[in-house]
Amino acid sequence: MASTILRMENITKLFPGVKALDNVNIDVTEGEIHAIVGENGAGKSTLMNVLSGIYPYGTYTGEIYYRDELCAFRNIKDSERRGIAIIHQELALVPHLSIAENMYLGNEREKAGVIDWDLTNQQAAKYMEIVGLKENPRTLIKDIGMGKQQLVEIAKALAKDVKLLILDEPTSSLNENDVKKLLDLLLDFKNNHGITSILISHKLNEIEYCADRITIIRDGKSIETLDKKADEISEPRIIKGMVGREMTNRFPARESKPRGDVAFEIRNWTVYHPLYAGKKVVDDVSIKIHHGEVVGLAGLIGAGRTELAMSVFGRSYGKQISGTVLVDGKPVRILNISQAIQDGLAYVTEDRKGNGLIISNSIKHNLTLSRIEFVSKRGVIDKDLETIRAAEQKEKLDIKAPTVEQYVENLSGGNQQKVLLGKWIFARPDILLLDEPTRGVDVGAKYEIYQIINQLALEGKAVLMISSELAELLGMCDRIYVMNESRLIAEFSREEASQEAIMGCILQASKGEISA
Repeated sequence: MASTILRMENITKLFPGVKALDNVNIDVTEGEIHAIVGENGAGKSTLMNVLSGIYPYGTYTGEIYYRDELCAFRNIKDSERRGIAIIHQELALVPHLSIAENMYLGNEREKAGVIDWDLTNQQAAKYMEIVGLKENPRTLIKDIGMGKQQLVEIAKALAKDVKLLILDEPTSSLNENDVKKLLDLLLDFKNNHGITSILISHKLNEIEYCADRITIIRDGKSIETLDKKADEISEPRIIKGMVGREMTNRFPARESKPRGDVAFEIRNWTVYHPLYAGKKVVDDVSIKIHHGEVVGLAGLIGAGRTELAMSVFGRSYGKQISGTVLVDGKPVRILNISQAIQDGLAYVTEDRKGNGLIISNSIKHNLTLSRIEFVSKRGVIDKDLETIRAAEQKEKLDIKAPTVEQYVENLSGGNQQKVLLGKWIFARPDILLLDEPTRGVDVGAKYEIYQIINQLALEGKAVLMISSELAELLGMCDRIYVMNESRLIAEFSREEASQEAIMGCILQASKGEISA
């Protein structure tokens, strides 16, 4: 019988005004893949930060037993010395250092106090081979894609002789092929390398695919642990445990129907890469969106979807941009972001922490940031008016926080995403470009965001929705455009669209069998 590698007993963690963890209990069997699921703010990441020493011993109550030994980790180095490694959703890699340099940063290979670069690259190559990363160890991180960067983080953990690997939302930025490779890698670690994994994920199909047991956390409490061998494990069963109720529909019903007039149109839009001369990232793309319509934009990572949206939104990405933008049938020349906002456009970025929000600032300031003039008098911010308008947005979007003075960094991912949406709704746009609007968000918060999108459509807004989750596009959109390798390759009506049809045309286009 397999032994227990980890026990966390009665873990309680308090933040000012919030009990993030409330007597949580979890045990992990050696050699298994153990999933932890729960809504945003349920306490999953907090629990793993306690385990890894990011929240050190003494800042929480309860006990951690690793291989039956009571642990009091003071920092992350303490847990790493015991063979515990954590990989966060936001990857901790230095873009302008090489793969090998990143893997051994803080854990350098040296002789007589001098870094041995030959040994560094040699050992890096060994662990890169284990994770299936076929790159030169000297390659810079900035020159490889997100899926390969995730593999670098895992190879980095292996280089520390990891025995218990914690992965926090590891697939949130990966395409379907990279997701499958990563999950198969975890299965290989379990079957052939004796590595135990704890997997935090909102993507329930991934958990069904690879997890042996699943612990559900809700409102800071451990609700139950399901065993694949003994319990019925299905998405509805897991969702019920996460949200405390059954969710019969993953997507809210659409009350609105698109009107006949076109609100937003792009014709023959072409964009070149900002650094690599001659490389097209968007190639002669034309799309249109009607008032009250939600239009999806599907494609693999690197297809050019984000580049399209950013270049249209005030030319915030790319060079040698050409083509025509029409708003309500009239050509507009948008040369910067301020003009884009004035012309009724809003862009909700896929990178809420890097480009979308000032997380070290309040909900209030973030919500009103897009149109400061709406809360100003004679060029000076009216703080009372700002508080009133922000409170109205907070209530309208059901942002869960005590007050609008709360810092965004202290909110759950789902509530941060609502703040990001609220920031742009506050700008009173007519056209919204939503880039991965539910990335890193649990099923309950996703449903609330879908309701917000439907309300925007009901108000007659035109919505372009970029998503890597095909089920999301199929559940939300009136039409779906498909991009591949910078070009538009297909358009599907709601009735025609299916996962098989969309992926089929992408794969055919990749083989050169479809021409736009």
